[in-house]
Amino acid sequence: MRGASKVGHIGCSIKPQQQGSKPLDEGAIPADVRSFVVTNRSVLAIAVPMTLAYLTTPLLGLVDTAVVGQFGDAALLGGLAAGALVFDVVFTTFNFLRSGTTGLVAQAFGRGDALEEQAVFWRAVLIAVVAGIILAALAPLVAIAGQKFMGAEPRVSEAMAVYIRIRLLAAPFSLINYAILGYVLGRGEGGLGLVLQLVLNGINIALCFLLGLKLGWGVAGVAWATVTGEFLAMLLGLAIVVRRFRATPPLPRHRLLDMAAFLRMLSLNRDIMIRSFSLLAAFALFTRQGAQFGTVTLAANAVLMNFFLVAGYFLDGFATAAEQLAGRAVGARAAIPFRQAVRLTLFWGFGLAGTATLVLLMAGANLVALVTTSEEVRSVADIYLPWAAFTALSGVLAFQMDGVFIGATWSRDMRNMMLLSFLVFVAALLTLAPAFGNHGLWAALHVFLLARGFSLLAILRLRLRTVFN
Repeated sequence: MRGASKVGHIGCSIKPQQQGSKPLDEGAIPADVRSFVVTNRSVLAIAVPMTLAYLTTPLLGLVDTAVVGQFGDAALLGGLAAGALVFDVVFTTFNFLRSGTTGLVAQAFGRGDALEEQAVFWRAVLIAVVAGIILAALAPLVAIAGQKFMGAEPRVSEAMAVYIRIRLLAAPFSLINYAILGYVLGRGEGGLGLVLQLVLNGINIALCFLLGLKLGWGVAGVAWATVTGEFLAMLLGLAIVVRRFRATPPLPRHRLLDMAAFLRMLSLNRDIMIRSFSLLAAFALFTRQGAQFGTVTLAANAVLMNFFLVAGYFLDGFATAAEQLAGRAVGARAAIPFRQAVRLTLFWGFGLAGTATLVLLMAGANLVALVTTSEEVRSVADIYLPWAAFTALSGVLAFQMDGVFIGATWSRDMRNMMLLSFLVFVAALLTLAPAFGNHGLWAALHVFLLARGFSLLAILRLRLRTVFN
């Protein structure tokens, strides 16, 4: 597996290059570290297992829904859906612990700096522990805030509160798992990442049936299944990583607590968090505007957006490959592998996106019929199906560029281009939706995706001239 072989630790510590600073001297990095080759095989070795891993997430959501749905109580199902939505918003905010760790570890791996790989991991774990404990302590307040935001009927709100209060107890374990996965992917070990995700979601699914259905705990059982799965997966991941670290030189405390490195990680994480908030805001505006066109149109858009999100899970595998390979190349100051990583991940990404678009164009109507039994929703969804089908193609450049910029830790550029793209989206939404209705709304979404991709591509050309010059 590409990335699994150990790279010898170099004697002097090389600080990660700050964005916009002068290029580091390539002579400081051994030639054998810089001279690696990015191939189709190395891309697929990361992308294929991680695509499979990411696809277990919607599968878990389906199992949760199916288990609670067996009780035949719409209030329980609504509470689960509302609670999961609130939880996803909270934890999407902290996804930087995965992606930021991947970029920093990949760069340390590219430099052959084994001690910095360890330091990055433990810094991420410290942040995860502190943030996780705070989130778990705030669970009652988060539940109340979620109830007020959703404004649902009392029984739905009660089920939602039960789910949130229990599931947020897993916050420290979940965030540590983000750090573990970030470290593993930073080293390009997609197979190990797949194993960890299968263990996590496999335990979760099994306990969902046992606690939620067989023991009759319902929503509470589904939530406790998640807490247990996250805890056991954390123990396994820590055991694997700590055992590996024991075979390397011990990490000096001053290296772990390097304040400049901590501040850089926090800065990187802040930028990724702002980017994630902007993305959530864009999708929230899309959903809100769809609601203005009526309940049927809102439901049809929700069905079609699920197709876009599933396509995104496939494309995320290649974006993850871009993170690791681009980050490793930046760490090694290796321009040719960097260009190879960008080119090959884009090639595979566009190929997969084109395939997803063709599948949706040819079989989308049948898929819509599987998702909903409402004839009204089906007929409206069929009208706008082509718009949804082409989102994979219009979004693939944005997904891949996100991966490249996260791996290279050019987070400020990624944040700024996301904010710019969000403004472009709002302008397109205000212009196209009133004029063309739901067609205009979908067109605005495509404008948003294209603006994200091409703005980052334009910045990438500038970065290539400065970082590797």
